[in-house]
Amino acid sequence: MPGKKGPRHFQLLQERFPEVLQAVDHLGATVRSAGPLDEKTAHLIQLGVAAASGSVGAVHSHARRALKAGAREEELQHALLLLVSTIGFPKVAAALAWLQEILDK
Repeated sequence: MPGKKGPRHFQLLQERFPEVLQAVDHLGATVRSAGPLDEKTAHLIQLGVAAASGSVGAVHSHARRALKAGAREEELQHALLLLVSTIGFPKVAAALAWLQEILDK
């Protein structure tokens, strides 16, 4: 895991339990490479799950990672809009707002 990043609570976890976060990061990379989905698609799926679970940090993380993997802004937004009939408009609207925080940076 490169350097310190993210919110203060995440930084504290990195300082106190670096080996655990490295293992989690390694697990994520291993699972993503275990099948036929490309990295962008994997992060778009994870973005949807992050939105469904209401995790601001995970929405931010997977939005950044999907962008880095080549996703366009419209693809991120569409991935979230697809969830309206599944998780409801309020959760999707919140996730779109969290996504916009990343896009505005």
